[in-house]
Amino acid sequence: MENNIYSKGYIHEAEAEKASSAYLMSTVILIVGLPMPIINVIATVMFYWANRRKTYFVRFHCMQSMLSQLSVIPINVIAIYWAVHIFFGSGQMTNLYISYLITVLIFNLLEFVASLYAATRTRKKIDVRFWFFGQLTERICKQNIDVN
Repeated sequence: MENNIYSKGYIHEAEAEKASSAYLMSTVILIVGLPMPIINVIATVMFYWANRRKTYFVRFHCMQSMLSQLSVIPINVIAIYWAVHIFFGSGQMTNLYISYLITVLIFNLLEFVASLYAATRTRKKIDVRFWFFGQLTERICKQNIDVN
C-alpha cells in the first residue's frame, strides 16, 4: 500500500502538502455536504483540475482521491433516493433498507479512514497507493509529463 521511494527528499514540502490536501478536501467537504454526496466529488474534481499540471506526486494523489470519492457516490445516491422515497413517498422502512444503510455506512467509513490515512502519510512524503485505485490512477496519470 505504501511506497517509500519519495521519502528520500525528492518531494518538496509544498508538494506533500498539496497531495495531502487532496484527501483532506474530500473529508472536510463530507461534513459540509453530507446530505448531498455529489458536493464531495465536485470539490475533489475542482481540486484535481486546479492541480492537474503539478508534479506527478500531486497529480497522482489528487486523482486517487477523486477516484476513491467516485466509488462511494453510487451507493450514497441510492441511499439518499431510497430515504427520500420512504420519508416523502409511499415506501416502507424494511430490513433490506436498514441493512443497505449499514453497508453504506461501512463503505463510507472505510473511505473516510483511508482518506485520513493517505492524507497523513502523503504529508510525510510517503507515497500511498490504494489497492484498486492505485493501479487505475497510474494508468490515468502519466509520470513522464511532469511540468515542474
